[in-house]
Amino acid sequence: MKTKFHEKIGKLVLGTVILTSTLMTSATAVSAQQTTWDVRDDHTSVWSRQQAEQVELTEETTAPVIDTNFELAAPDVWIWDTWPLQNRDGSLAKIKGYRIAFALVAPRSLGWGERHTEARIGMFYSKNGKDWTYAGVPYDYDKALGHMQWAGSAMVDEDGKVHFFYTSTTDMNADGGKEWNQDGWVKRAEQRLAKTTFDISADKDGVHLTNEGKHQILLEADGKHYETIQQFQEHGNIITGFRDPFFFHDPNTGKEYIIWEGQAGSNRNYLKPENIGDEEYRKTHTVPDGAENFNGNIGIAEVLDEDVSELKMLPPLLESVGANHQLERPHVVVDGDTYYLLTISHKFTFAPGLDGPDGLYGFVGKGGLRSDYKPVNGTGLVVANPEENPFQAYSWWVAPDGQVISFINEPRDENGNVKFGGTFAPTLKVSFDGDKTEIMKEMEAGEIKPFGPYGRSLR
Repeated sequence: MKTKFHEKIGKLVLGTVILTSTLMTSATAVSAQQTTWDVRDDHTSVWSRQQAEQVELTEETTAPVIDTNFELAAPDVWIWDTWPLQNRDGSLAKIKGYRIAFALVAPRSLGWGERHTEARIGMFYSKNGKDWTYAGVPYDYDKALGHMQWAGSAMVDEDGKVHFFYTSTTDMNADGGKEWNQDGWVKRAEQRLAKTTFDISADKDGVHLTNEGKHQILLEADGKHYETIQQFQEHGNIITGFRDPFFFHDPNTGKEYIIWEGQAGSNRNYLKPENIGDEEYRKTHTVPDGAENFNGNIGIAEVLDEDVSELKMLPPLLESVGANHQLERPHVVVDGDTYYLLTISHKFTFAPGLDGPDGLYGFVGKGGLRSDYKPVNGTGLVVANPEENPFQAYSWWVAPDGQVISFINEPRDENGNVKFGGTFAPTLKVSFDGDKTEIMKEMEAGEIKPFGPYGRSLR
């Protein structure tokens, strides 16, 4: 692939993490109902139907075909949504030379479709960022919140304390417990943002998480800006969403945030003109019935304390009401004063009358995290599977330097037969230059090279 990408990152000096075992102060979970809204931070960008209609594959956004003769990183478990352990500033954490990654896992004895409701978060470690050792689930499942634990993020602070963010997902009729009924579970999969903490150490036998802290709920949907499961049940769409907490340290302000996937609440159960498009577009565009129920948004809360236990919920960063139902695993990379808001979405979650591939989508804004975001590349598409292999990979996550990790999903062989993946996909390198992005190269499966903090040049 022809490259325009100039490697200007420079040599990164990764400081040694000081390992201590300071105890984390317990804090009362912040409920959205207790939140005072900050009117200075109330602008919500819009991904409109007019913009989403422009989505198309290009040479710059199409990933290479994945070989179906792939190796399994952990033969006994399915692996999907993946994220690295980062330092507080966003750089890749290294613990005595080890790189650490977390991923959703489930036993391969379960069917491919059954893995979601038995998901746990597994830990992996590697010296070279290519050959990963599976270390199992690092937390006590009986202490964890929810029947299953879905995706999140992980940060190690200056004192060597790991902050482990995840989605607590459970049967809404089970009072937050472990009871579970598979029948119609999608309609009852209540999601809340949760966390716990660990001490971390490493030796010749690998990486160890110890002194597991109390698991606590950080945030839950308020019903106004973020849809509750009860509201979701009233109109019954694909699946409710209040998940995927991502910790972000803004390099330009020093402020910290949790960002997540949500869906619009009671104040946005209708289409505004801007959700459709500009005035000229609205004159000729007919919105299909039910489009307003495709109500994805990207939520944000400001972190108020060092322990990341007290949060102030804010109005969404971006909404896709009428355009797309799911803006999964949202995250941010920064280039100077340019912010890229990134998310993943499926073909089947586009609203009626619209079409787009399973892919990584991006929006660019200038001057701050609360920007007026516009789709990159004129379409929003950053990475998508090739047309002949539309579901080969999913759950792309972008590191601060443009490395993009994902998992092998459902690739097809030369005869068109699907082979279930459930392992690390080849890492991609993507350049970001203003409102343009381009896939520059393919790296090895699961490869994670050292990367620096947020705010470094992405070109």
